[in-house]
Amino acid sequence: MRPLKPVASLFIFLSAALLLWIQTRFTIPHLSQSTGHEPIFYWFLVGGLGVFLPLIILAWILLVREEAFKSPQWWKSRLFFRKMTQEDWLWTISSIFVIGALSAALLKGLQAVYGPVDHNPPFMHFTPPETGQLGFLALWFPYWILNIMGEEILWRGVMLSRQALAGGRQVWLWHGAGWAVFHIAFGWKLLIIMLPILFILPYVVQKRQNTWIGVWIHAAINGPSFIAITMGWL
Repeated sequence: MRPLKPVASLFIFLSAALLLWIQTRFTIPHLSQSTGHEPIFYWFLVGGLGVFLPLIILAWILLVREEAFKSPQWWKSRLFFRKMTQEDWLWTISSIFVIGALSAALLKGLQAVYGPVDHNPPFMHFTPPETGQLGFLALWFPYWILNIMGEEILWRGVMLSRQALAGGRQVWLWHGAGWAVFHIAFGWKLLIIMLPILFILPYVVQKRQNTWIGVWIHAAINGPSFIAITMGWL
């Protein structure tokens, strides 16, 4: 495994950010306007298959170039998908609560200065009926799996460990900054609200050397928040 230097890391994050920007600014609006379906329907489709699946493919290409698959324990040894210990769970659960509290505080701060803040960027807009959007959950779930695993396999499993070889203990800082770059298409207000997870998650994963922690934190923050918005609870 070779070190992944900041310039190479930034190139990967920028390339993924450009892909996300193109899909959300052009592909999804065009499909939505052409068919009359709400943007979020195409976010599930285009986001899952056109953004996060390519992240998994890129991770696979990088692992092939490393010849990582030659190890019989590559899932644990190379990608750091290790069995969760009691301490790992403590870090995970604590991080989820800290991220949730900090994000809520940032949201309140933005609302105090700018008024109501839309939780969803334009490409995720939809009009929930009073009874909620239960039908969307069936479409959302496979997208959600691609989203969480696509990002965690590439960003944390493949890249963070290689970045640590080049950047040492503080690598989570520029890893988090790169992850923020990837989310530029979400808009600056939502990006501010996301700052806690963008930096706390890679810090904990690097500290504990366990990618499953990133999966659980990412899933716990991403999933319930979407369901709450869909059901009209937020």
